[in-house]
Amino acid sequence: MENVNATFQYCDQLVRDFEKVITTPILNKSSVYYTGVDLGTAYIVLAVLDENYQPVAGAYRFASVVKDGMVVDYIGAIRIVKELKQELEEKLGAELIYAAAALPPGTVTLDSGAIKHVVQGAGFEVTNVLDEPTAANAVLKIQDGAIVDIGGGTTGTAILKDGKVVHVDDEPTGGTHFSLVISGAYKMSFEDADQYKRDFKNHRELMPVLRPVIEKVSSIISRHIREYQVKEIYLVGGTCCLEGIEDIIAKQTNLPTYKPQNPMFVTPLGIALNCTQEIL
Repeated sequence: MENVNATFQYCDQLVRDFEKVITTPILNKSSVYYTGVDLGTAYIVLAVLDENYQPVAGAYRFASVVKDGMVVDYIGAIRIVKELKQELEEKLGAELIYAAAALPPGTVTLDSGAIKHVVQGAGFEVTNVLDEPTAANAVLKIQDGAIVDIGGGTTGTAILKDGKVVHVDDEPTGGTHFSLVISGAYKMSFEDADQYKRDFKNHRELMPVLRPVIEKVSSIISRHIREYQVKEIYLVGGTCCLEGIEDIIAKQTNLPTYKPQNPMFVTPLGIALNCTQEIL
């Protein structure tokens, strides 16, 4: 596993730095701030980097304004992003002007610019809109393999060859489906099931219940990588925080499967790393 730790060295350090600045922002003045806005099915995350692309602040909030990668509550999405933006501006004592955003792979034509308009509606100047796995690779720095972003609503797969994305795809099935299964099995509300899933101490107990959904995710991954010479799978996205998910996916796909220490913040940081001062 030594080479895996080396693979994730930059990623894990960047995420650790980001986790620190969520609670204690770095207040040194920067000539410019770059913000990554990640509109997830479960969480909206804002990651702020300084002129040297180092994390200085961050915030996230549970939200249900996106479903299966599509914005379903446009006004609610703008309101939350605007509130998080203002909260971070107050902490930093500076205006956040530039932001990048991301979409699940394969939804660019379906989205019709909704996510870009949400970020603009919150008061940002949008400098980039890219797909989520490509954003994640700015942090992972994978040359060859498949990056799989398992979010709240969808599983997105990007296949990389020589550091370039050669294929992307996205299908509904993610954390929401996990919560629905828990809700049915435990006879609890969806909200309670969602909370129960987030508690690490419940993960071992939940594994047998969630195995069929994880196997479905594995079959989605297998289908998308079938025609490519993929040798390794790298997991990101909030749903991958589930302990042991990588072992089931590895067994089902017959491929080594790895994840960083905290898969939840990889994509928002990657989005921020792709932010510039050039307006779209």
